[in-house]
Amino acid sequence: MQADPQRYTVTAALPYANGPVHIGHLAGVYLPADIYVRYLRAAGRDVKFICGSDEHGVPITIRAQKEGVTPQQVVDKYNAIIRDSFQDFGISFDIYSRTSSKTHAEVASGFFRKLYEEGKFIEQTSQQYYDEKADQFLADRYIVGTCPNCGNENAYGDQCERCGSSLSPTELINPHSMLSGNQPVLRETKHWYLPLDQYEPWLREWIVEGHKADWKANVYGQCKSWIDQGLHPRAVTRDLDWGVPVPVEGAEGKVLYVWFDAPIGYISATKELLPDTWETYWKDAGTKLVHFIGKDNIVFHCIIFPAMLKAHGDYILPDNVPANEFLNLEGDKISTSRNWAVWLHEYLQDFPGKADVLRYVLCANAPENKDNDFTWKDFQARNNNELVANLGNFVNRAVVLTHKFFEGKVPAAAELQDIDREVLAQLAEFPQRIGELIENYRFRDALNELMNLTRAGNKYLAETEPWKLIKTDEARTGTVLHVALQLAAGLVTLLEPFLPTAAATLGTMLRVGKGSWQQAGRADALTAGQQIGAAALLFDKIEDATVEAQVQKLLDTKKANEMANAVTAPAKEDVSFEQFQSMDLRVGTVVAAEKVAKTKKLLKLTVNTGLDERTIVSGIAEFFIPEALVGQQVLVLLNLAPREIKGIQSQGMLLLAEDADGTLQLMQPGQAVKPGSFVA
Repeated sequence: MQADPQRYTVTAALPYANGPVHIGHLAGVYLPADIYVRYLRAAGRDVKFICGSDEHGVPITIRAQKEGVTPQQVVDKYNAIIRDSFQDFGISFDIYSRTSSKTHAEVASGFFRKLYEEGKFIEQTSQQYYDEKADQFLADRYIVGTCPNCGNENAYGDQCERCGSSLSPTELINPHSMLSGNQPVLRETKHWYLPLDQYEPWLREWIVEGHKADWKANVYGQCKSWIDQGLHPRAVTRDLDWGVPVPVEGAEGKVLYVWFDAPIGYISATKELLPDTWETYWKDAGTKLVHFIGKDNIVFHCIIFPAMLKAHGDYILPDNVPANEFLNLEGDKISTSRNWAVWLHEYLQDFPGKADVLRYVLCANAPENKDNDFTWKDFQARNNNELVANLGNFVNRAVVLTHKFFEGKVPAAAELQDIDREVLAQLAEFPQRIGELIENYRFRDALNELMNLTRAGNKYLAETEPWKLIKTDEARTGTVLHVALQLAAGLVTLLEPFLPTAAATLGTMLRVGKGSWQQAGRADALTAGQQIGAAALLFDKIEDATVEAQVQKLLDTKKANEMANAVTAPAKEDVSFEQFQSMDLRVGTVVAAEKVAKTKKLLKLTVNTGLDERTIVSGIAEFFIPEALVGQQVLVLLNLAPREIKGIQSQGMLLLAEDADGTLQLMQPGQAVKPGSFVA
């Protein structure tokens, strides 16, 4: 761990520009990174916060193919969605760039060329699948076949999403190309590889011996496991037409592999931000480099990218890589392919002005050491019980009472009592306590300490009761509110890394600006007689109906997934045409409907068949309201032999369709017809 850095380069994992950002991304990467950077700025540190869209690789081209557009159109679309969502959520990047930029192509090409010219790569020829009709080599994700482990007929060339097995394309049974549908053939192709095995001794010393004490246990453990298993050369180029072209002769039709290309995006974005001084933030030993990532990126940022930097020789290495675990949603793993997610841009539309609420909930429930679960009920409870009833309540009481009793002017403090000195002592201690937790990447604990300070403020007001005290001792009331307002003023700075919108609103109320972190604990941020602004609610209650609508959205998604993945029942045995002709299918009209007593599923229907009115008993009571069926036209099998059901003679059967989830739907004519009309 670097003891006293002169500056910081903080990166957040480049989101893939083939879809929006969801709460799992926020909790794992972007929110903790933003809290860290906002704190460093408040503490007066020189810091640059770097991010951008990862815009190359096979998933981009697959998305383009599905949407019938070009890869550039795909990345332009999602770059804008992601960039705007981050901005509206308050993620304070110094730059949000993209790996399709000209600057990035130049920096990535130069990085590759230096390693190539210094002989840091090895060349290998291998057999890879080739689509003769499309006239191109196929990336793993462009090959689909039957999984040899579970029989899934739609397994990809790198993974089966049904059983989770890692695969290679040659393991697939009956492989075919997603481009043409044809069976691919194996052809020789040459690529360049980074020989990670040659860096294994250095990586072991740097990680296993050098960072055991200061890296998070999940990060250190995953890295050690990889190194203990032995490292192997990894391809840095691939056959594809979307990406940074390999900048050497004989590499036509090849681009830099996205895992090699993407992390260089941190460097190119910094150069784009600081064209004259960017090297200071990447090559000076006084710079502390910190990568914020999710746990699925640990190996790339802790083993592969450092090996690239080491091979290059000019760059500093990451000081820390504080990766979080995964955030689940309502007890299930977040999945973009199943649409099981809370998408940031949709949240911001559904909850306007409530970015801070989501920031608070995701930090309070951050998956720092283990996977955690986001639920809408917890979201509501934390807002109502912690933000509204604790933080908001303290600030509101202090400001409202000041306006009520002292015309909105900060009252003077008379002689302090022990209870006053205790609160001010806590205010003085908390900036350092919270700051140390943030610097050690314990953001959840830091937020809890911040809320402990607001709890102390509420406790102070509850015990001193200034709303009663004013009747007997105005001077003492003024002292209490003076102390409470000083604590509230300190919150303006302490809140800002976590809840920037609330901090700004509070600053406007108290008419104080965001100060330095070191001064946040001072007891003289406000002077006696200073006019403060009108009270404004920092947070408001979230009602049951609001979260129930979000839960229902997820239930609808789950139902849609189940129906999409449902296996269609196999066809029944053939019947003869004569057997089919023997069925008398007619259109009827329901003239009466009621539940069958002492049953849950049965309805008794009276149906006008055009020939007569007959009784039909049907097990549809769970899906239909009897009164709503009256007047509806239905399809009826007339010549089904009568059957007694619960003492009622049933003379026919309704035709219904059953969804994959068991829901029944009436089979009806497309428009009204005369009862008794044949179904042909």
